[in-house]
Amino acid sequence: MQRMIFDETHEQFRATVRDFMLREIEPNRDRWREAGMVDREAYAKAGAIGLLCTWAEARYGGAEIGDFRFEQVIIEENFQRGDSGFYIHLHSNLVAPYIAKLGSDEQKERFMPGIVSGDIILSIAMTEPSTGSDLAGIRTRAVEDGDHWVLNGAKTYISNGILSDLCIVAARTDPNDARHQTLFLVERGMEGFERGRRLTKMGLKSQDTAELFFNDCRVPKANILGEVGQGFKYLTRFLAQERLVASCAFIATAQAAFDLTLDFVKDRRAFGRAIGAFQNSRFKMAEMRAQLDMCQTYIDQCVVMHNSGALSPEDAAAAKLLSSEIEGRVIDECLQLHGGAGFMDEYRISRLFTDTRVDRIFGGTSEIMKEIIGRGLGLDERKMA
Repeated sequence: MQRMIFDETHEQFRATVRDFMLREIEPNRDRWREAGMVDREAYAKAGAIGLLCTWAEARYGGAEIGDFRFEQVIIEENFQRGDSGFYIHLHSNLVAPYIAKLGSDEQKERFMPGIVSGDIILSIAMTEPSTGSDLAGIRTRAVEDGDHWVLNGAKTYISNGILSDLCIVAARTDPNDARHQTLFLVERGMEGFERGRRLTKMGLKSQDTAELFFNDCRVPKANILGEVGQGFKYLTRFLAQERLVASCAFIATAQAAFDLTLDFVKDRRAFGRAIGAFQNSRFKMAEMRAQLDMCQTYIDQCVVMHNSGALSPEDAAAAKLLSSEIEGRVIDECLQLHGGAGFMDEYRISRLFTDTRVDRIFGGTSEIMKEIIGRGLGLDERKMA
């Protein structure tokens, strides 16, 4: 189905992004998977041509583009033609907005130019070994001590955990109130900040995921992000955009799987004809085409709503739920159509299958998304008792 939300400017920009992904990112996929992380230079190269934080202010090196569709194009091209482990979307759309919107003028002057150029790589540390999606269960603590706060605790499953130079860390700052949390900007090399092992995962082999440890880590008060005690509110405030970003990535990956499978079933032959000529193959591909078009249309509408400031948490949760579930079904069907080849890692469909299984888990599980949507319908046991 033809997509109606992009104009000529977006498509010209897409051509630039596509060229970058095919030239600088795609050729490195296998090497990065072996290394367990992407090259730092990938971020610097993206920054050099303006692909990091297109929305950032010009004084920090940004283009001041308030249209999220340009970020959508970058996400789509990376997941279709770049590498799923190149977390440009995490850097530009999930973490950097915290600093741009909550940071002091001094913090933005200090960090934003490097963030936009790719010299400062970002991560965010919320998840802990025993909390999962429960932000109120965070146990990492911070205690005020003169001109510093002293952090103690551990975080896990942190994307860009090894590469990042600046990490936003959520910690409790009142032992008697689980929601009294504060966000801290923890810099590489700070005393008491240690990185644990790079975690071995089922998929996303080129994306560095790590444990982080804070042992009497002294963070200057100048590195408090926003107001003390407001961290829980801040984390929930940014969730709608985070889930929209994830949805853009999921549907783009599903589309990539569909495209390579369409080529495969046209070329691979069995019993004297292309396997795409069998009714089962035609029907499967037709079903997937309809599902992808339906989901893409919904996500595109969410992008339009986000541009106007009207995207609700429930709509964003629905986008994340639908896109991750459809992505899972589509990639499973595509792998099946590849037959035995689909089980071989030399075929991209095999890597897509393992890379995307986490998409129904992180950023809020499918079950959590259903809770959010259901409560938005007024079906909240806390209010119905």
